[in-house]
Amino acid sequence: MVLETIAKKLSLKPLYENMKIDIEINGIIASDILSDVMARAQKGDLWITNQTHVNVIAIIFFKGLCGAILPGGRELDNDAAEKAIEKGIPVFMSDLSAFDLAGQIYGMGIRE
Repeated sequence: MVLETIAKKLSLKPLYENMKIDIEINGIIASDILSDVMARAQKGDLWITNQTHVNVIAIIFFKGLCGAILPGGRELDNDAAEKAIEKGIPVFMSDLSAFDLAGQIYGMGIRE
């Protein structure tokens, strides 16, 4: 499934305009433990996280993830937002909980 499809179906709010979102998603990882994401995330995964600092962007870049969704109305801090824009990393915000996001994405057929 393409990131753009998920963004539209879940009414996700993009961090910035003109994000590249025609990216194929390989799977989902939902975790707030950075070492867990470093160990388990696969290239092309979409990350659901409550973390909002610049290390999130570094991990997305380093691991080749396709982007992140911040649940519960969270927003990236200023340094992280600037780095995401600079690196062209897709980040979305949602008022839905991480649980609801994961469940709805699972319902769309993404199982890993």
